[in-house]
Amino acid sequence: MREGELMTNTSEGNNAPDQSEFQAHRIRLPGFIADEEIGLGDVIKQASSYFGIKPCGGCRQRAAALNHWMVFTR
Repeated sequence: MREGELMTNTSEGNNAPDQSEFQAHRIRLPGFIADEEIGLGDVIKQASSYFGIKPCGGCRQRAAALNHWMVFTR
């Protein structure tokens, strides 16, 4: 590549992994979590249903994205 030229193809020189390769953040909460892992989206879904908030159309997608982002373990 010559000086002053811009890279137009995003795959050239881009060594960043795909988002599907990222690992979820894991947070240990001993004593608060049952034996299985639970995602942040599931925690929010349970808390909102406890207070009587009815889920909307995007709640399932939002919960899945949050579950992929953060997981609570024992």
